[in-house]
Amino acid sequence: MTLLFYIIVFFCFMYSVLSVFPKLQENYPVLNPKFGLMSFFFGVFTIALSSAVIWAEPGYQYFVTYPNGQKSAIMSEGYHFTWFGKVQPWSKYIDITTEDVDDDDNSSMKPVNIRFIDQVTALGYPSVRVQMPNTEEAFIDVAVKFRSQENLVAMTLIPTIREQLVNTAYMYAAQDYISGDAQSFRQTFEEQLKDGSYEVRKIETADTLFDQAIQQEVRAIKEIRKKYLVEKVADEKGRFKRIPNEISENHILISQVVLPSIDMESSFKKRLESQRDESAKRQLEIQRIETAKAAQSRILAEGERDKAEERVKREKEQVSSLIAIETQLKQEETNKKLAKIKFETAQLEAKTEKIIAETKAYANRQLVSSGLTPEQKSLWEYRKDSVKWANISKIKLPEQYFSGQGNSKGGDLLSTIIAGQIATSNMKK
Repeated sequence: MTLLFYIIVFFCFMYSVLSVFPKLQENYPVLNPKFGLMSFFFGVFTIALSSAVIWAEPGYQYFVTYPNGQKSAIMSEGYHFTWFGKVQPWSKYIDITTEDVDDDDNSSMKPVNIRFIDQVTALGYPSVRVQMPNTEEAFIDVAVKFRSQENLVAMTLIPTIREQLVNTAYMYAAQDYISGDAQSFRQTFEEQLKDGSYEVRKIETADTLFDQAIQQEVRAIKEIRKKYLVEKVADEKGRFKRIPNEISENHILISQVVLPSIDMESSFKKRLESQRDESAKRQLEIQRIETAKAAQSRILAEGERDKAEERVKREKEQVSSLIAIETQLKQEETNKKLAKIKFETAQLEAKTEKIIAETKAYANRQLVSSGLTPEQKSLWEYRKDSVKWANISKIKLPEQYFSGQGNSKGGDLLSTIIAGQIATSNMKK
């Protein structure tokens, strides 16, 4: 756009100069002195306009100083009137990286020497993107205070980044950093850049290591290891106390913080390698111990399994014997109960028969004692005679018989028949 202004001004001035010469006017009717004068004033106006209007590029903000001493800021892109003021461009975002250089420059700095709380030294390689203040008042204060972006980077941003990284390393131990606190380290570094350093308190503790000789009554001290712990100091409301830095005081924003690596000192690396080897040996020994324990547990488990099987077998046999004995006992008890029931039943039957007999005897005695009626006696005599004569009718009489003689008395006919029957039987024999 500036080139376009220059081209317009050049043609305006050329036309006004050429229109002054009469000979050129005769040869070129286009050259008119009135138009030449107008072209001259238009060129002057264009120059004035180019100084009063600027085009604000995206990604920049501008500090403007007017001829009367007033100041303003242009925070957005596009055309803006500056009214012949002096315009100073500033980048909205400033990237500061760490490179292996001899000295700091406007966009990079050399590695930061840090020392952890356990006295291990290292080199830090931070990369930080900062954003200029997003309000006109804060941006004007920064522009007036530092006068240029180069001064801001060299005098404030790089020293503050280096200082906060050193303070952050003071709050951690190198052993803790490599053991999983790297993310916490980066987060603390970012928080201190944004809001200022934490006010901390260092606590020292000592661990005493004694000699491994167990047989000695008094063990000697082998080593005293000191440990340091850093605690953040809080105020009455429980908020951590902060010490403001140049970045937070000037309302400069931290857009991004990257800490890709921390290069530890060589002695610490060797110590880590030895710890790694010792840890590998320890893990191998632990695996061997676990294998031996597993084999021992397997043997014990197999023994317990065999014992359990034998115990179950014996218990089964005992249970079978006990079941047989209990079955026999129950059978004997059942037989005993059945015999008792039979005995009691026989007793009841005997008692019943006795009672019945006694009842009948008693009834007979009562009948005998009370005597028979004439009708009953006639009935019994009739039955007796009927039976007797029925039996006599069945006897076969002999054709001859003898009757008694002499002084003996003659028997009745029945006796004579019976005697004849007996004699006939003897003769057949």
